[in-house]
Amino acid sequence: MDLRNIAIIAHVDHGKTTLVDALLKQSGAFREGQAVAERALDSNDLERERGITILAKATSVEWQGTRINIVDTPGHADFGGEVERILSMVDGVVLLVDAAEGPMPQTKFVTSKALALGLRPIVVLNKVDKPDAEPDRALDECFDLFANLGADDGQLDFPHLYASGRAGWADTELDGPRQDLTALFDLILTHVPPPTQASDTEAPFRMLATTLGADPFIGRILTGRVESGRLKTGETLKALSREGDRIEQFRVTKILAFRGLAQQSIDEAVAGDIVTLAGMSKATVADTICAPEVTEAIPAQPIDPPTISVTFGINDSPLAGKDGKKVQSRVIRDRLMQEAESNVAIRVSDTPGGEAFEVAGRGELQMGVLIENMRREGFELSISRPQVLFRDEGGQRLEPVEEITIDVDDDYTGAVIEKLTGQRRGDLVEMKPAGAGKTRLIAHVPSRGLIGYHGEFLTDTRGTGVLNRVFHNWATYKGPIPGRRAGVLISMENGVSVAYALFNLEERGRMFIGAQEQVYEGMIIGEHSRDNDLEVNPLKGKKLTNIRASGKDDAVVLTPPLQFSLEEAIAYIDDDELVEVTPNAIRLRKRFLDPHERKRQARAVG
Repeated sequence: MDLRNIAIIAHVDHGKTTLVDALLKQSGAFREGQAVAERALDSNDLERERGITILAKATSVEWQGTRINIVDTPGHADFGGEVERILSMVDGVVLLVDAAEGPMPQTKFVTSKALALGLRPIVVLNKVDKPDAEPDRALDECFDLFANLGADDGQLDFPHLYASGRAGWADTELDGPRQDLTALFDLILTHVPPPTQASDTEAPFRMLATTLGADPFIGRILTGRVESGRLKTGETLKALSREGDRIEQFRVTKILAFRGLAQQSIDEAVAGDIVTLAGMSKATVADTICAPEVTEAIPAQPIDPPTISVTFGINDSPLAGKDGKKVQSRVIRDRLMQEAESNVAIRVSDTPGGEAFEVAGRGELQMGVLIENMRREGFELSISRPQVLFRDEGGQRLEPVEEITIDVDDDYTGAVIEKLTGQRRGDLVEMKPAGAGKTRLIAHVPSRGLIGYHGEFLTDTRGTGVLNRVFHNWATYKGPIPGRRAGVLISMENGVSVAYALFNLEERGRMFIGAQEQVYEGMIIGEHSRDNDLEVNPLKGKKLTNIRASGKDDAVVLTPPLQFSLEEAIAYIDDDELVEVTPNAIRLRKRFLDPHERKRQARAVG
């Protein structure tokens, strides 16, 4: 059967997973009457809750006698490590662009990787049936984007379609019949070349592992595209590292291929196809799986380096061990090493003492997803404030700079520009009207300046602004950037919070906890209205006497406390604070719980 391998790349919420749903349905991948969830490829719980694709996943459809392997890629730059590996498996890309928003930062990031690999894109202008759609402008912006990224003449001469993934149609003309996705299927068959490896079936078997997984029945599994040769179940293979060193030799126990949403066992894998192998015990991502006579490893696509680091430690608060089952540093280390093995964009290193581990990655969202997965698995952790990773080149200190794209109401443009270019050391690159009373700002801002900024941004824009960010380059260190200005309210007692005490503390600042919540000494329970930290007593109740007062007591009505999400909590804390994460709670606390140690540190800082 003829083969086509394609990846669908797009910005967050531009509709690529919905489009894949429509491709699966119209190709006959589902039987009649089969119950299929919306965004079927977003199978992870976090993906469904957040509405984003985190893990790259493959599927396949048949169209007119040709098998099309489709890879749904993450749209957020924090998960770019997934995208870079996946692109090495495909021969073409479908670039999905929202007809109203046009190409966005994540589109630029992934497209630059695809163009560098020589892939010729197909542009699909999605959501053209929306009232604010401007497909012609979006198409011009796509051309400009390709030109700025150094596309060659063949890549600039790209075909395009107008589509609505939710309605399930794509046409070559904007006023086409709008019936189905036949035009997209046909364009994939004619524009995307078949795998060049497909003709190399007589050479020794070789495959580059791009994703690692585990199956409860067959164990460790690796997925990749077969570069050459054929493979049958039961044959013996070996694994080579990137340097060509032999890692292990093993017998293939199972070969799986993507068929619709499921993986089916097949008898033989051939060059050009995307398959999953089982039977290995040590081989991992970027290793070459090959026949015993092969001696050279397949070159692996380089991965962009991490830009931030977060320290994962044991939970040593007074409430440790009450929620989670996995609290030992050894168990935490094993889980982090397992994550680093399957996610090449993450690096894990031990810190002095061995009680904490430094995890380096792409961004706050990537760290937040890892921590959220761990807390759902029963872990208890202490998480530090993210720190930016610096480089030293030629005696200069370099720091990561991100390109941010902001769509904001015209009324709030001044406040946003002042924050970015003043306090956060950013440079405004472009400013243009985006229609409907909005302005689009593009700026280059140090990664340090964006830690903790999102909450301020939503406040400054009254919740109407949209901010997208992507790694841009390394630039000369831009000097100090002020952190959080407000101090915090710290509990000075252990026990259960009292409504009367919290009511009297509200004039001191915003509260992070409500009544009848467990607190401990050193726990952060609110934000101070001034710039210094203040120790308070949230357990102090009302003094009772046997003297009756005239009238009745006023009822205590508390302002609802500010509830942090995991990413918001990590971005909010200061360098001397930690986020305590358990399966049932997210708490903030001072790094030094002992009051004498806290005072000593405060004097040292002062």
